Amino acid sequence: MTDHRSGFVTFVGRPNVGKSTLTNALVGEKVAITSDKPQTTRRAIRGILNRPSGQLVIVDTPGIHKPRTLLGQRLNDLVEQVLGDVDVICFLVPATEKVGPGDRRIAASLDGYPRAKKVAVVTKTDIASREQITERLMEVDSLRSDWAAVIPLSAVAGEQLDVLADELLALMPEGPALYEEGVTTDESIEDRIAEIIREAALDGVRDELPHSIAVTIDDIAERDTGSMTDIYANIVVERDSQKAIIIGHKGSRLAAVGARARAQIEPLVGTKVFLKLHVRVAKEWQRDPKQLGRLGF
Repeated sequence: MTDHRSGFVTFVGRPNVGKSTLTNALVGEKVAITSDKPQTTRRAIRGILNRPSGQLVIVDTPGIHKPRTLLGQRLNDLVEQVLGDVDVICFLVPATEKVGPGDRRIAASLDGYPRAKKVAVVTKTDIASREQITERLMEVDSLRSDWAAVIPLSAVAGEQLDVLADELLALMPEGPALYEEGVTTDESIEDRIAEIIREAALDGVRDELPHSIAVTIDDIAERDTGSMTDIYANIVVERDSQKAIIIGHKGSRLAAVGARARAQIEPLVGTKVFLKLHVRVAKEWQRDPKQLGRLGF
């Protein structure tokens, strides 16, 4: 019998380098929401990859950034906490952008986690030229002398994902599976539904909105017939002007958000869904410790 390995890996990097996309691609289903807006991830979501030879538990963290609000500070604290607990840290850099000061700072900060093995990953190779990929691999390679591996890949095109998964499993300690087979995330159904609604609300809004949106779930109840699930949720914003943007002209935008979210929630709950969305204003919630607590941060 082959040795079974299991352990925790996390992806770090600047916001928007493709951490959530890579998590979903490795797990094989959507466990982390993705968006073209930076700072989409707000929690350490665990995705689980099962192979006969082992199990990888992927902890997806918010992007590391200079915090401007209490929410930003709490997100950075969350990253710190996760990094102290994992077996392998994967540092992500997109092939399409030169390595910058933010990347260098994050790569240097990995000194603070001597226990974890480090792997560098160059992402988005499907939209980069061969020259860009070569240049990026050389830049990343020179950031640290202790990379266990440097791997170029494309999560979107599915290129080199197996190479990364094999490499990560080989770096894990020997041990039994940490989660039962068939489990792909430890996120609750409520959390996953809230995240799907938040992703739908983020889609297509102007740049000033992303951080101002939070979603809370009031109730999830399956009807007696078993063919329909009622979900009541709140989209929380910071200002009346943002509320107007989310609702849209005669409620058109909110209806589109509901339709987009429902299409993803139905396969998750396994029934048709009646989704009632309410938009409410919680003034400056990102800076208010009480409100942050209430919203789960």
